[in-house]
Amino acid sequence: MSENFEKPFCTYCETRITSVLKSVDEPQLDVVASAKACNLYKKGQLIFQEGGSPSGLFCIHQGKVKVYKTGEEGRDQIVRFAKPGDVVGYRSLVSGEPYNLSAAALEDCVICCIPSDTFFGMLREDGKFTMDMIQLLSGQLRKAEDQLVHLAQKPVRERLAETLLILKEVYGTEDGDQSALNIKLSRDELAAVVGTATETLVRTIADLKRENLIATEKKKIYILDVDGLIRAGNLQD
Repeated sequence: MSENFEKPFCTYCETRITSVLKSVDEPQLDVVASAKACNLYKKGQLIFQEGGSPSGLFCIHQGKVKVYKTGEEGRDQIVRFAKPGDVVGYRSLVSGEPYNLSAAALEDCVICCIPSDTFFGMLREDGKFTMDMIQLLSGQLRKAEDQLVHLAQKPVRERLAETLLILKEVYGTEDGDQSALNIKLSRDELAAVVGTATETLVRTIADLKRENLIATEKKKIYILDVDGLIRAGNLQD
């Protein structure tokens, strides 16, 4: 990605249509456009860090982001991934607490930050935006609860199969190859999502490959049998 990039203009931003900002009217969008800052984050660069003070709402315009928590032993647990149209950093912003998670770019990203005073002004003045934020927060709470249950009760094989299907749902597949996930993760990163040791993850991937459910090429993962992964993840109705 070039160091020079065009600052996204809110009114014509295609990713806004799928974001929590989709219902904001044009006058309010003009306020946001004049107040926000847009930056290029290089692959691996921190967007915000656990323990830091929230300064605004981060809106992903381009690229992929991981949101994670660092444990006492320094090991990261990836909580979720974010894509264009998603926002991150909102829970701590709303609660007024320091960040309890960190976020970093998985690839070069363009991300806009709406300052906190502008964000809270929108909450006060726009009831639809406020409701959309409430729904976003409640949805993330439900997902967090589900993740806790899965980590506690589901074996690694089921968690890995489900994670791969979720990545396919969130990021889709590459153009020209409907089996290749449109996201590349290291084994350490994937283990941090599944919630297991890297060595265990590698053995489980090998099992799924022997069953012809998936294939791998370096950081690229191919889903060869969706129905088989659904069964492996114990996700049947």
